[in-house]
Amino acid sequence: MRFYHWIVGAAVYYIPQKDIKMEYVRKAAGSSFCEWKGNATYWSVNVDGRSAEKVGWSYEEPTSQFLPIRSYLAFYAAPMDACYVGDEKAEPQPGGFYGGWVTSQVVGPFKGGPGSWGW
Repeated sequence: MRFYHWIVGAAVYYIPQKDIKMEYVRKAAGSSFCEWKGNATYWSVNVDGRSAEKVGWSYEEPTSQFLPIRSYLAFYAAPMDACYVGDEKAEPQPGGFYGGWVTSQVVGPFKGGPGSWGW
């Protein structure tokens, strides 16, 4: 089962580690704090000699409201060759800060683009 979290219209997909080829993923240095979910752990991806640093995150000890996503990983779409929701290629949420995947099933505007930081 996959969980997702909506951030002003764009879905962030949290994937259980059992559904990820973890031999390609490793914990990265650093962390950040979300006021709702708690401390985030970063993850890097290395496939066939190609590396992408800090392109995923998880909450190893989330707040009680977000316990269902404990240790699940989410990934930014922008650094990947392609990310799909079903058969549709997802676009990254604008701005590079939020990790939402934009598809035709969600309608903007999306936080992250120019002029949206104050919402």
